Amino acid sequence: MSSVGKSLMVAALCRIFKQDGFRVAPFKAQNMALNSYATRDGREVGRAQAMQAEAAGVDVTVEMNPVLIKPETDSFAQIVVMGTPWARLAAGEYMHRRGELWDTVTRALDSLRAQYDLVVIEGAGSPAELNLRRGDLVNMAIAEYADVPVLLVGDIDRGGIFAQLIGTYTLLEANERARVQGFIVNKFRGDARLFDDGVKILQARSGVRVLGVVPFIRDLRIADEDSVALETVSSEQSSVNSIDVAVIRLPHISNFDDFDPLRAEADVVVRFVDRVEDLRQPDLIVLPGTKTTVADLRFLRERGLAARIIALARAGVPTLGICGGYQMLGMTIHDPDRVESDEASIAGLGVLPVVTTFAATKRTVRARGIVAANDGLFANARGIKVAGYEIHMGQTRGDGASLLRVTARGENAVDDFDGAIAADGWIAGTYFHGLFENDALRRTLLANLAARRGIPRAATDTRFDRGTAYARLADIVRTHLDLDAIRQLVKSHG
Repeated sequence: MSSVGKSLMVAALCRIFKQDGFRVAPFKAQNMALNSYATRDGREVGRAQAMQAEAAGVDVTVEMNPVLIKPETDSFAQIVVMGTPWARLAAGEYMHRRGELWDTVTRALDSLRAQYDLVVIEGAGSPAELNLRRGDLVNMAIAEYADVPVLLVGDIDRGGIFAQLIGTYTLLEANERARVQGFIVNKFRGDARLFDDGVKILQARSGVRVLGVVPFIRDLRIADEDSVALETVSSEQSSVNSIDVAVIRLPHISNFDDFDPLRAEADVVVRFVDRVEDLRQPDLIVLPGTKTTVADLRFLRERGLAARIIALARAGVPTLGICGGYQMLGMTIHDPDRVESDEASIAGLGVLPVVTTFAATKRTVRARGIVAANDGLFANARGIKVAGYEIHMGQTRGDGASLLRVTARGENAVDDFDGAIAADGWIAGTYFHGLFENDALRRTLLANLAARRGIPRAATDTRFDRGTAYARLADIVRTHLDLDAIRQLVKSHG
């Protein structure tokens, strides 16, 4: 089912096979997620596949995630095919049309198999969703097409591990059950020997081998697939000398891995907040990215969060908007072509002197630049080099100071500006995702926040490196999975 750890298990296997000398790639035919990433050629894929490719030591391409579904409401979604918007469809309409994408999906997989020694395929949700089987693009149909063995992953931390694994296995068709060559019990807390009887029961009831019991891994700074992961983020309280960062948890929050570098700092507490009473008075408020800026802006107003954010920002509390959050901080959002909503215009929070206009063309690109601002939150930051990526369908303009000077988009040198910053420097916005991954800038921002509070901050040279997390993940999985059995499966189906 969703969130059992399939994405991380694929990442672990990608890193393990890379370490073993294979050229390996991930593949997920269809991904439903708001976390996305820009490929080198300016197209869009699920963030999880970008993470898995990074673990494999290769650059992500659209072939690794040919279909990306980005929900906009409970019943509508933008469908991204081979990295570009294909259609905006109601759920029922997509179910009727997804068969049109089968050739696209299989061509993408064939392309990867021609380029790499090994492809690790991830399913989506559950392969035993009986009402969704017809037209399946991503689970047993793709396994059948590729003629590959299947491992089922279950989350013991949620409870019901026997129902998860044996139930799923039982609901598969006979030919599909023949493909299932192993179970993986994931997220076990405590002494795994206590589950020895459980392993025996799983094997006896199903006839399927248990290939490992993988422990619950704490503080693993690897990008999650979607916001369901935020349900397990600690609500740790700030200590007297910690820097308190409140990220507004929008209903359609996207790219929340932007904040992993902050969470990795020992003296920073990152809280994801969706209620006024939980906002309190943090050291920094961040409005993150969102797939639906207008709808989530309405959410802020309905919850009373908009009024509180405005009051705190005007009272001097540092406030930063990223992508959709940047758009929200401005004066007005125009949507003349009804790209995102039914309203031609809507008022923003009004704390940055900028105006956004939506357009049908999406900008999806990796970008580089330098910090242009030098006040408030960005004091002493001018000239620091930054890298990130942009994924947005709006353009934002204003008469005030820009935050960044953009020097490259994709492979092209440019001379452009991004973002905005208030006159006092404590309210700012940018389209750059990945801003906090720039170590020098992150250190400077945190030093400015600490100085503003008058709290000590030890001089650090913290380097945010996901590679360390991938290595740790691979080491743990190596220890707890029967890799000899998995290698034999690979060899026998090679």
